[in-house]
Amino acid sequence: MAVADLSQLVKAYDVRGVVPDQWDESLAELFGAAFVQVTDASAIVIGHDMRPSSPGLSRAFARGAAARGVDVTEIGLCSTDQLYYASGALNLPGAMFTASHNPARYNGIKMCRAGASPVGQDTGLAEVRELVEEWSESGAPEPAAAPGTITRQDTLRDYAAYLRSLVDLTSVSRLKVVVDAGNGMGGHTVPTVFAGLPLDLVPMYFELDGTFPNHEANPLDPANIVDLQKRVREEGADLGIAFDGDADRCFVVDERGDPVSPSAVTALVASRELAKNGGKGTIIHNLITSWSVPEVVKEQGGTPVRTRVGHSFIKAEMARTGAIFGGEHSAHYYFKDFWNADTGMLAALHVLAALGGQEGPLSALVAQYDRYVGSGEINSTVDDQAARLAAVRSAYEGQEGIELDVLDGLTVSSADWWFNVRPSNTEPLLRLNAEARDEVTMTKVRDEVLGIIRG
Repeated sequence: MAVADLSQLVKAYDVRGVVPDQWDESLAELFGAAFVQVTDASAIVIGHDMRPSSPGLSRAFARGAAARGVDVTEIGLCSTDQLYYASGALNLPGAMFTASHNPARYNGIKMCRAGASPVGQDTGLAEVRELVEEWSESGAPEPAAAPGTITRQDTLRDYAAYLRSLVDLTSVSRLKVVVDAGNGMGGHTVPTVFAGLPLDLVPMYFELDGTFPNHEANPLDPANIVDLQKRVREEGADLGIAFDGDADRCFVVDERGDPVSPSAVTALVASRELAKNGGKGTIIHNLITSWSVPEVVKEQGGTPVRTRVGHSFIKAEMARTGAIFGGEHSAHYYFKDFWNADTGMLAALHVLAALGGQEGPLSALVAQYDRYVGSGEINSTVDDQAARLAAVRSAYEGQEGIELDVLDGLTVSSADWWFNVRPSNTEPLLRLNAEARDEVTMTKVRDEVLGIIRG
């Protein structure tokens, strides 16, 4: 295995690449050894998704860790947030084998320290990569005198019970809910989490299949929720929920099959978490969530804090500010009660509890949290990110009533609209998000900015 390959394999937040072209079980074993050295662990917990390559890679990682004298607890098939639960509840560093919604030939590792604290580029991942590169040339490090043990433990029921202890669904009206698991790990976790709740569950694509035979397990792409939308309308269901491949993100559609924006879900869950906390608390939102989010947070007595896009920034701010909740436009939801980690399942339970705790349909409930018109994220391939970003800046800079800020890319705002343009870290793209008080204004701003980006 050529050493240079790791530059493509180790990303900002995780390890991800094609198996066996970019990595294989021998490399996974080295990652296991490097992970325990960097985290200085005496014991770790490991889980994996339903991809064909996941059990083998996960076991190889366990062997690499155990060879260094570390005890390994394998929880087997699980969602990413179930692995975070195990890391938090057992207070152990953890590794999750998944490539989320990537195609079947991909796999990856999401790593965390004890208590589900993230391991990213600046928090240990760079050191892990250096060790693996070194050892892939020189051979694995000497095994410990006494190897660690590898044992199995099932955490699914404990995970489900813990989530249900955080959101009370016992007294809500009965709801009919369609869940599209996309052949991902939601098919494994949903039946246990929902068991015994006042829910009539209509399952879609619950068969675990890492080749994703029905559609890509990425609910943010409108093409992948078409089946769910249709089924919600056919069944006359109260709502639909879609999970991504590793079931850490959840996406919601209302009773008419219309998508509920993740910003509206963020505002709804934020208001519930604030109510639970006596109307006080910090709520984190990234800078491309809707204006609705900080507005609702302030109305409910909370303190909104704006961050850059990306889970490592959100988790760092959650820890720094003691925030009770955080949400992203990408349908990642973070909870203080869940070790500041993201869990789509807990967000889904909040939506169900809110809907079942009042009389009207979901469309009416979320209308109060969805006050503006957004463009969604629009990607443009450009030959020079910096030059195009500078062109956008010079078009708006110095205009009366317009503010610029550069927290993450460029955000330009006025009294009636705002937009953000930020470069992708991995591709030659600029990403545009725009929002306005009405459709006409949003369209005008969106098209104006796209004209400059693509001009």
